[in-house]
Amino acid sequence: MSVASVPFALGERMTRLVVPEPHQTISPPLPDGTPLERIAALLRHVADFVAATEHPVVFAGDCMTSIGVIAGLERKGLFPTVYWFDAHGDFNTPETSPSGYLGGMPLAMITGRGDQSLLEAVELTPVPDERVVLSGARDLDPAEAEALAASGLSRLSVHDIAHAVPPDGPLFVHLDVDVVNPHEMPAVDYPAGGGPGVAAVRAAMIHLAATDRVVGFSVAAPNPDLAGAPVANGATRLLAAAFLADA
Repeated sequence: MSVASVPFALGERMTRLVVPEPHQTISPPLPDGTPLERIAALLRHVADFVAATEHPVVFAGDCMTSIGVIAGLERKGLFPTVYWFDAHGDFNTPETSPSGYLGGMPLAMITGRGDQSLLEAVELTPVPDERVVLSGARDLDPAEAEALAASGLSRLSVHDIAHAVPPDGPLFVHLDVDVVNPHEMPAVDYPAGGGPGVAAVRAAMIHLAATDRVVGFSVAAPNPDLAGAPVANGATRLLAAAFLADA
């Protein structure tokens, strides 16, 4: 297992990102250009790291980084079921998003919807809907909710995940820490009221890790510049512990 820090959010470098030690930092110079062009350049470096690493654990400032992680796994011949824990659906496309916010689109991109330039940049094959499990999403735009309802994605609660047998084959787990109730997980950019507590999400993480089939894990970490960051960082470490060597 190797831990990587990717201190970027939507192609912009962050001043800092709190990541368990020891870790490797992926912080390449990015080209001038559009946000998508900058993100694409970063994701190629993430995919390189994952392709060369056994059981990668990647902390980043956004959910886009998961695209690079899945691409790196695919290079190794791994086509995992994706478990996506997030308070948001991340299932918007340019056509459904009221704001055009890129951070609300990565899961749609991963499943072959919307702009596919990032997948093309890292040579990632879109993941079939049937290999995606979305958990905790409760803050959805109207058209995004319609798209999810019409999709083949599975929607499971963290409680259900903690008590169900995962599908056969490799698993990839992505955790956006805002899936946790904001009373227990402060310092997130877009808090969504309600949601499961740390203990419930941790139980789901432990259950998946116990299969010994999780081939990659990525975390959209708390914002270290927001109030409550020390509490959030401690909670994140507790959630990620199932996938860390010293847990």
